[in-house]
Amino acid sequence: MNLIPARIRASPALVRAFPFALFIALTALQPYAGETGLYWIYLVKTILVGAILWKSRSLIPEMRWKLSWEGLVVGVAVFVLWIKLGDAVHAAGLGSFGEWHISGKPWNPAAHYGASPPIATLFLAVRVIGSVLLVPPMEEVFYRSFVYRYIKSPNFESVPLGQFFWTPFVLTSVLFGFEHREWLAGILSGFAYQGLVCWKKRLGDAITAHAVTNGLLAFWVIARHQWQFW
Repeated sequence: MNLIPARIRASPALVRAFPFALFIALTALQPYAGETGLYWIYLVKTILVGAILWKSRSLIPEMRWKLSWEGLVVGVAVFVLWIKLGDAVHAAGLGSFGEWHISGKPWNPAAHYGASPPIATLFLAVRVIGSVLLVPPMEEVFYRSFVYRYIKSPNFESVPLGQFFWTPFVLTSVLFGFEHREWLAGILSGFAYQGLVCWKKRLGDAITAHAVTNGLLAFWVIARHQWQFW
């Protein structure tokens, strides 16, 4: 089955935006699916968007993981920033500044499926896999490869991947931050990931950094029961 329509395959812009747009659209459905449905939608979108990214790998040559010490350091630093920034903001007397106020229960399959541990474990595993293996390449391709360069020029493929431009640097990071509940941490993380792309002149280090951040955050959430970060 061809998961990517021919029109999207033929467009460098659409092939980079389509997985992200689909992921966001399915995410937007989760609040309307009930407490049980949101977990199943996450499972569906992880499998579906993961398959699309896999099918797209030959169409997006920059979507290549690169293990480097720079990526590891940035990933760890962003993780620390993510879990500590809220405390610093509160200590400064700014309340919940830097976070969107979102109603609803946090993602916690261990509590929701307490009577059925295997199902809870399944959804925890799916969330970790989605966070570590799916979200980093999907978001880095969309924001750092497509949006950053498109802001500079609609003919975005003519813009070198690692070239620094102030306006795209700031706008892309702000858009990236606003996608997350912890939007201030998200903006600063966007600066870090985009800076890594500009430094290394490739996307793979930022994909690795993003995966390290999300992996450490997943461990933190599960081990410390800090479900608010999910």
